[in-house]
Amino acid sequence: MTTIDAPQRTLPMFLAWLEQARARGQVHYDDKQQTWQVLGHPEAGAILSDPATFSSDLTKIMPAQGDYEEFQKGNFVRMDPPRHRKLRGLVSQAFTPRMVAGLEPRIAEVTTELLDATGGSDRLDLIDALAYPLPVIVIAELLGIPATDRPIFRRWADVLFDQTDIDPEQSLQKTGEQAMAKAAPTMREMNSYLLDHIRARRAAPGADLTSRLLQAEVDGERLDDHEIVGFVGLLLLAGHITTTATLGNTVVSFDEHPAAAAAVRADPSLLPGAIEESIRYRTPFPRLARLTTTAARVGDAEIPPDAVVQLWITAANRDARVFADPNGFDIRRNPNPHLSFGHGIHFCLGAPLARLEARVALRILLERYRDIAVATDAPVEHRNPWLMVSVNKLPLDVRPA
Repeated sequence: MTTIDAPQRTLPMFLAWLEQARARGQVHYDDKQQTWQVLGHPEAGAILSDPATFSSDLTKIMPAQGDYEEFQKGNFVRMDPPRHRKLRGLVSQAFTPRMVAGLEPRIAEVTTELLDATGGSDRLDLIDALAYPLPVIVIAELLGIPATDRPIFRRWADVLFDQTDIDPEQSLQKTGEQAMAKAAPTMREMNSYLLDHIRARRAAPGADLTSRLLQAEVDGERLDDHEIVGFVGLLLLAGHITTTATLGNTVVSFDEHPAAAAAVRADPSLLPGAIEESIRYRTPFPRLARLTTTAARVGDAEIPPDAVVQLWITAANRDARVFADPNGFDIRRNPNPHLSFGHGIHFCLGAPLARLEARVALRILLERYRDIAVATDAPVEHRNPWLMVSVNKLPLDVRPA
């Protein structure tokens, strides 16, 4: 497989690299990465549906140490049943459909305030002006964390989700070790910040989610502060980064496909489908990892126990066996069974909130501006697509409606 230098790590190059990998089989072993590579949609879906065979706990190959170890105590994304079910159940109480729907007026209010703050300028950076602050304000308010600290949260996310100097073609274990080493100071700072917040809420509880977690019980026992750090940190980071990516990716997709944008303007009922297609077409998190607990057959492959399995969600979302014209952007695609939010017990808890934030923000954006175009005289800054598909800078030229 061709080695990709860092300056060449663009989305088209990434997609070509995936298709080159797919040519070796929807499921195959990669000697260089020392992992089983899964690129097919039905194969990835079967793995995500079987947590007993394909474990989310990777500590056997990447032991969490120091500040990572503290964070992982409450990180239910990396847990298996029954512990996963109990801890996720606590957080899911705050993400009921009714609760999420009730946030729509506040999301609209914040969106309008943020766009008003641009002062009617005909040039704005979508990420700085809207796509980053909107979801951070919403999730910070839910957690009772000062939304004014969002520059700090962005710095954390940039370190944890944008490690461009790490080679994604090397083994998952080595990649994980390098990522943990680089991010250790940020994890230390984040843990300290969140512990201070949790202790303050323990001393003076409020009506926020953090205070509710302090009162929650699992098997008759309260969670300790370090377990809640993992909960709150995961919700704070994952609770905004996917929405930020989705907003930026959808606007980029509209700019590349003006007929789709025009169709949504003419018929706003197409917007939810357009967002789903954007999430498929530009999968924010391109891969997931699992560890086999026993021998397993996936597709035509026999995978041994204690094997690292890497699921390329971007490739699964472009599997021609499932998606007609998989490399096309079709806002009317139905059905659209993408795996961008996962599948099974680890399906993204915040998916309904991310969808709502994207729908409300994009609706207001399209109503407010009759023309929205990616600027041609300023650079668009992309993340490394092997790690995350999103933009960090998205300068737009806009014209009020």
